[in-house]
Amino acid sequence: MDKLLNEFSVGLFFWQILLFVGLLLLLRKFAWKPILDAVNEREDNIKNALEGAERAKQEMLNLQADNEKILKEARAERDALLKDAREMKDNIINQAKEEAQIQANKLMEQTKVAIQNEKAKAISDMKKQMGELSVAIAEKVVKKELSDKEKQLQLVDQLLNEVTLN
Repeated sequence: MDKLLNEFSVGLFFWQILLFVGLLLLLRKFAWKPILDAVNEREDNIKNALEGAERAKQEMLNLQADNEKILKEARAERDALLKDAREMKDNIINQAKEEAQIQANKLMEQTKVAIQNEKAKAISDMKKQMGELSVAIAEKVVKKELSDKEKQLQLVDQLLNEVTLN
């Protein structure tokens, strides 16, 4: 019985190995290849996703660098515009000051001329009034002096002597 049991065990063992090898061949043909293909496909997808992520990261870095460059250029342009605006403001203020100074100088000159004209007119009026006053005083003095007939004759003789001498 032991021998029979031993032969049965060896036969069973042989059939188990044969079934195991057959199962392995069936699995390799129908299951193992699709599983490996799925694993390889998943590995490729993961590699592609990682490469895509790396490319996206690089693009983000490039975009960030471009954004920094654009921002730098915008700041430089803003600074240039502000500088131009300040210069323009300063020029406008300086021109306005110069124009105001020119107008003030013209006004001062016109005022000086007007004052001189008024002064000359006032002096002329004073001379005229002094002349009229002198004539009026002289007229009164002459009337008083000439009220007497003898004094009149003396004055006429004196004037005639002065006229002939000149």
